[in-house]
Amino acid sequence: MTGAEIDFGEVFHALPGMVALLTPDMVFLDANDDYLSNSGRSRKQLVGRYLFDVFPDRPGDPASTGMRNLAASLRRVVETGERDAMALQRYDVESLERPGVWEERYWSPVNVPVLDEDGAVVLVVHRVEEVTQLIRARGGLRQEERNPVLEAELYTRARELQELNERLRRAHAREREVAVALQDALLPSPNLVGTHQAAVRYRPATSSLNVCGDWYDLAALSGDRMAVAVGDVVGHGLSAACVMGQLRSALSAASRAAAGPARALEVLGLYARSVEGAESTTAVTAWIDWEAHTIRYSSAGHLPPALLRGDGQVEFLDGATDPPLGARPEHVDRPEAATDFAPGDTLVLYTDGLVERRREDIDVSLERLATALTRHRGAGHEALADALLSDLLPPGGVTDDTALLVLPL
Repeated sequence: MTGAEIDFGEVFHALPGMVALLTPDMVFLDANDDYLSNSGRSRKQLVGRYLFDVFPDRPGDPASTGMRNLAASLRRVVETGERDAMALQRYDVESLERPGVWEERYWSPVNVPVLDEDGAVVLVVHRVEEVTQLIRARGGLRQEERNPVLEAELYTRARELQELNERLRRAHAREREVAVALQDALLPSPNLVGTHQAAVRYRPATSSLNVCGDWYDLAALSGDRMAVAVGDVVGHGLSAACVMGQLRSALSAASRAAAGPARALEVLGLYARSVEGAESTTAVTAWIDWEAHTIRYSSAGHLPPALLRGDGQVEFLDGATDPPLGARPEHVDRPEAATDFAPGDTLVLYTDGLVERRREDIDVSLERLATALTRHRGAGHEALADALLSDLLPPGGVTDDTALLVLPL
């Protein structure tokens, strides 16, 4: 049997165990036969209805928290795009044959996101392990003696696990606060660089901390000149951010002392060899000279800067591309190229999170960027930065870290 001949709807309905499909708004789209049988509901009573209208918490019972716990788990899945396994839940279900009579049930749910090609959550697979009979299982003791003991032990352990998960989430939230403070310390303000203003934007992936390995930098040079750069360290989180901070500072210092952008990247490459975790970092730097109306640039394996001309044409600066930092075993001089610009042009540097998409050719990604730049060519630099993020980032959230620098010329 080939894949084209498989009826996946029939496969879904025949799956063992209780499985339901939910929208991100927690509305039933479908449920398999085991889910219908064990929940005591028909497909007609589920499909198109809000989950917690069908299965509310037992009224008047303060210990009935299954709905609140399940709602929190589903929200985490939708917000983070990551699966969430819950501790054992007591989730009583009202009998349809005897309204007002609630059946004590114990369920162990796992919620798994289904993502589209842009990383947005479009479905949630809600799988439930029915363990009520296990809780009530017979053993060496008489049932009337064993059931309360086993139930109390399992339920207590489940509550302890859930409380531990809550403490871990609070600790994670605290780590995010630390990450934000670290972010503010590592990346410079564009208001600190001479008389020329730039717009900068930074977006971490939705599944990471508020810091990552992407960076931007702006450095005032002698005369009416400026060096701008973006880079991307492999990895996410605090460790990648620490490597990013070292490399950004090193490139910023090298730019102030080097003879040109290529030489600054050479110095950075030599330094990166002594920094653990800096391997395969990509970076691009451009030096703007407003008196000569020239841009000199060099790239270490990074996506090309985009030069938006006043007439809406877009030129990608790809004339000086070289491998990432640390990719060569021996030192080799890096290439450098130059281009002219006119007043009213705009230079845009960015990291791959802005444009790259899974299973898409990079030329398609760059063409989408060029189209967005042309569409918004009349906007100021701050408005242009916001428009690029709005047009190019996935609607379900950033799937890869993104740094963006927009410099009006």
